[in-house]
Amino acid sequence: MDRLKKVLRGKDDKEEDEPGILERANEAATLSCGTRMKGFAFCFVLGMIFSFLAVFLLWIPGLGLGVFAALYTAGNILALISIMLLVGPWRQLKTMCAIERAFATVLMLVFMLLTVFAAFWWNNVGLALVFCTLQFLAFTWYGLSYVPFAREGLIKLCKCCC
Repeated sequence: MDRLKKVLRGKDDKEEDEPGILERANEAATLSCGTRMKGFAFCFVLGMIFSFLAVFLLWIPGLGLGVFAALYTAGNILALISIMLLVGPWRQLKTMCAIERAFATVLMLVFMLLTVFAAFWWNNVGLALVFCTLQFLAFTWYGLSYVPFAREGLIKLCKCCC
């Protein structure tokens, strides 16, 4: 009966033994759990180092603003890549575009671009720092969306303090 199904589908025994090109590419691109954890740790730590180093290099005359914007934005991008290494790129993109995270994701990406534009194109230190702060807040709001009830708790805390 199985042989009849194969013939009706137009497949012979030879085709089922050999995996397709997509299956082979998927197998080659799949990382083990240990490799994912090492990649996550490496990218996350490197992203944190870039972000902290950016703050210290901001005060270098003439060079500081461009290096700051590039390193700080690269640090945040590395933090996003570290999460992608844990959960996989497609799942990460799906969760970034989910309804509860879409606004924070768009703001985070827009502020990343605006930080780089303010530093390199407009050469405005104040604006770059404002966009960097907004980038940090958007990234924090995005990160809090992964913790159950964290956003609601932060909103309640802010209401109590004001």
